[in-house]
This record gives sequence, structure tokens and C-alpha cells, in this order.
Amino acid sequence: MPGWAPVLGPVLRVAVVLVPALKASRMAAHSMASRALKNPYRDHDGSAACSQGLFDQHGGVLQLELTADFAGRLRSKISELLSHMENGLKSADPRDCSGYTGWAGIALLYLHLHSVFGETSYLQRALDYVNRSLQRLTRRTVTFLCGDAGPLAVAAVVHHRLQKSQEAEECVSRLLKYHQDVVKGSRNLPDELLYGRVGYLYSLVFVNQQFGQEKIPMQYIQQICDAILASGESLSKKRRMQQQSPLLFEWYQEYYVGAAHGLGGIYYYLMQPDFGVGEERLQGLVRPSVDYVRQLKFPSGNYPPCIGDSRDLLVHWCHGAPGVVYMLLQAHKVFGGDGYLADALQCGEVIWQWGLLQKGYGLCHGTAGNAYTFLALYKVTGDPKYLYRACKFAEWCMDYGKHGCRTPDTPFSLFEGMAGTIYFLADLMQPQKSKFPAFEV
Repeated sequence: MPGWAPVLGPVLRVAVVLVPALKASRMAAHSMASRALKNPYRDHDGSAACSQGLFDQHGGVLQLELTADFAGRLRSKISELLSHMENGLKSADPRDCSGYTGWAGIALLYLHLHSVFGETSYLQRALDYVNRSLQRLTRRTVTFLCGDAGPLAVAAVVHHRLQKSQEAEECVSRLLKYHQDVVKGSRNLPDELLYGRVGYLYSLVFVNQQFGQEKIPMQYIQQICDAILASGESLSKKRRMQQQSPLLFEWYQEYYVGAAHGLGGIYYYLMQPDFGVGEERLQGLVRPSVDYVRQLKFPSGNYPPCIGDSRDLLVHWCHGAPGVVYMLLQAHKVFGGDGYLADALQCGEVIWQWGLLQKGYGLCHGTAGNAYTFLALYKVTGDPKYLYRACKFAEWCMDYGKHGCRTPDTPFSLFEGMAGTIYFLADLMQPQKSKFPAFEV
């Protein structure tokens, strides 16, 4: 049947392309499924009935309000989990001052609860915990989440709210003493969020935002961005990667991609307005580097933990789509076009399917951290589907401990444990004001 050849030829060529892609997609799904629990919720279908009992629409799509019943359920669960957390913290490591797993993280939670609910008792609890943290500073690490900058920044804000101006000024002064070491990269300081320059940068931004003024001059922030850019350019040239990515960053000899240690988190900050990067460097250095990260996307829509890692496994804020989405949304705001937003929306689909993690309910690598993706997408798009998804992940979190998830090493901490889940549930009370803690600006 020679007449079939012209028809079969293209079909076979397409099959050769599609079969490996489909196989890779199935393998990725299997890999992610081994780390996630099946999403039991039906997705938003666009109808008001679908979100009934969760939120009501008054005015525009960005004026959706949680129903009194759902808000009440959130408040009740927050109170319940707080009581459980406080009891559990009696056996926590007394030496851990950090925001990630220690006392500064608990202080940040109570500071946030004071912002949401306005109860002065929360502010007093924040003071108690941050004072505990200040007594245990590392004197080694300078970042918000894993070093001394976080406790000092949180303490400055707590004292400011308590109208203790002298104590607040002292904390800000101590915070700024690290600045020159950060700019110069003393002790081989990396550039990422948890242990590097961006982690210190966030501390300065946090103080300014919480004080509601330029408490720390923007030139300090600009100098750190200049140092980050110089570091990224230098490594890219050293690795001969300038054509693919004018900026390149490493941590522990790996080129991480996600929010916690990698490119996505760093580029998110370099694209912030008023940080002093400037249009020329945005277009010439940052944008092509962001576009390089986009090319690393798996067929599933997820992202690898490191450049060169072909395993489509992790759907966490720290590694994978839930952290990269913030870079993509910021690129959409700064550069426009449809591509960045389309990639961000694809992240949302990955997380809806594979984001209920067996690792637990925390922020760094848990369901609460993944749920923040939906709040970020909702704030940009105004699509009720994303607020609905955030609410359904919150319902999952409100069944804390009932899914057979792994117990984290620090089960009551901000980034691994229960404190982070409480933080998310409180943020959901005011979706338009929500921000992933210690990261989103």
C-alpha cells in the first residue's frame, strides 16, 4: 500500500516525538504522586454555587469576602492549633533563635496575628518570644530566616508597635552593623534567601514595610542588589554561561532553581521596583536570566530543584513550582506579555494536583506553603478559582494530623511545622493582604 506512505510518514514522525514526551509525563506524575496525597476536592467550575459557604462576591472579583461561617471556622482552628503549639513548644530546642525553626519564627507568627486580629496579647507574646531569640543569636549567620538579622528585625518591629522607640532604634542599629559584611561578601556569603545576601536584604525590606516608612535608606538595599548582580555576573562568566544566562548563582556547588536557595528567589527580589536595579540591568541581565529558568520547566509544568536535575519530584515552596511562581508573577508585572503569566498559571495546575504533600502541613515543604501559590495567583488574576483552591487547601490543613503525614523534625516551628500552618490560616482571613512570610514583599 504505497499510497499510505505520505500519510503515515508525518504520523510516525509525530509519534516519535510524542511517545517520549508522554512517557516522561507519566513518569513525572508517578514520581510526584509518590510524594503527594490524592486531591479529594472537585475544582472550581466557575459557578457561585461552587464556592458557597467559603466566600461571597461583593463588587469586583478582587473584593471577594469570606463567609462569616468559614471565617469563624478559621478563627476556631487558629485558636485550637495555637493552644496545641504552645504546649508543644515546651519541649522545643531552647537554643534555636532562628525564624525558620526557632523562637524568632514564633515571634513572627504572633506579630502577624496581631496584624490580623489586633489583639494586644498577641503582641506581648511576640515580645516574649523575640526576647528569647535575641538571647541566642548565632553570631555567624546574617539572614532573616536562619541568622541574626531576623530576630533583630522582628524585635525592632515589635518594639515599634509597643511605642518603645529607643529599643526599636537599638535593634535597627544592630541590624545595620552587618551591612558592609553582606555587601562585601565576607566569609564567602552566598546570594540566596536562607543563608545569603537576599536573606539579609529581606530583613531591611521587612523593617521598612512594617514601620511604614523608609526607616532604612533605600541606598542600603540598592548596594546589596549591586553586590548580588556583580556576584551573578561573575559566576556566569566563570562558568561560560553568559549567552544562556547573564546571571548565575550557586549554593553548595549546585545551581539551585527554587525560592529558598536558588535562582527563582533571587530574581524575584532583583525585579522589585525601587530596589535600584534599573531598567538597563533589568532588561540586559535579569530578564534573560529569568527566561533561562523558564526553559528548565518540565513537561508537567513543574521545575527542577537544580540545573541539570532531570527528576520531576518536588512540588514544594523550597524546590519546584510553588516557589518559582513568585518569580514568574513578578516578571509578568515588570515585563508584561502573556508568557510569564501562562507559566505561572501552569504552576497553579501542578500544585492543585500534587500539592497536598505527605511531608505535612508546613510552609517550606508542606501544604500551607503550597496554598500560598493560590493566594499569589488570586491577587494577580482576580480569578475566584484561586481563592477557592486556597480555601480547599486550608480545609485540608484544618484537618491537621488526620492524613497520616510525616511529622517534621521541628513540629511546631514556623517553616517546618504548625506555626506556619497557623500563619497561613490567619493570612487567608485577608486574602488581598496575604504574603508568604519571610519571603514575599
